[in-house]
Amino acid sequence: NGKLSLIDLAGSERVSKTDATGERLKEAQNINRSLSALGDVISALQERKKHIPFRNSKLTYLLQNSLAGESKVAMFVNISPVQSNAQESTCSLNFASRCQKVALGQARKNIDSNEIVKYRKVIDDLQAQIASIQRVNGFKASTPKKPRRGSKTSQ
Repeated sequence: NGKLSLIDLAGSERVSKTDATGERLKEAQNINRSLSALGDVISALQERKKHIPFRNSKLTYLLQNSLAGESKVAMFVNISPVQSNAQESTCSLNFASRCQKVALGQARKNIDSNEIVKYRKVIDDLQAQIASIQRVNGFKASTPKKPRRGSKTSQ
């Protein structure tokens, strides 16, 4: 099982530069807050702090499993070649540089996630029900052998 998160933080440009108002202003402010919270998480990870502030925004909370060191992470930063956007491009590159310095560790396969445990129990219950029905109806009970935990099975 896997999870792919694609987050587009476009629209985080400087509010004063775009003259954004109404809903667009709120969206830009929320994106900027999320970027700030992501920057706090990146800094805490880089400094190997005991407390990582994942709960400071919805974005960082949703990315917690990805950033906690058990996933592969790729970040794309888009910049503008236009001189009038040089300050924003520099900020974006500095942020990307900070992110690049964080060592998240080796990605690991999550074998026994909560969902897998839940479905294994459902399968066990269903197999027990089948065996019970077969006994009642006089059929020979034959259930497949369960694979050992962590072993690969063909699907």
